[in-house]
Amino acid sequence: MLVATPFLFYFYKNAPAEASEWHTWLGTIKSGGFGSVQSYMHALFTKLTFILLTTVWFLTSRNWWKYAILIPLTMFLFQLSGVINYKIQYIDEFDFWYSLPVILPILFFLIYISYRIGKRETPGVDLKEEVDEEINNIFSDNL
Repeated sequence: MLVATPFLFYFYKNAPAEASEWHTWLGTIKSGGFGSVQSYMHALFTKLTFILLTTVWFLTSRNWWKYAILIPLTMFLFQLSGVINYKIQYIDEFDFWYSLPVILPILFFLIYISYRIGKRETPGVDLKEEVDEEINNIFSDNL
């Protein structure tokens, strides 16, 4: 799936550069508030590509900070809604302010987790060494 992202990102080049409508077998695509269908497709597929990449990154990440990935994902979703709803005059200008109610709780949660992890004196490396040693003991006893 990630291999297809460059093709998805450059899909807009297939659209006509000077036309305001593009008739495809899927239907008619209009340029909306953009100058041409190609510029509309560029904005649309740029946002879709970044949404796809950040979603895959979020779903496959196993780190505790993976929720920080939701911040750019939220921004890209708001930007995508601005591209699709072409009646909005400024597409990328105010999306940050609209996404703040979603971003702020995530940021506070991450700061809290960071504080709790930093304050706690846990020997994580020692625990890993103990687990590795126990696994080696189990396998050496069975051989």
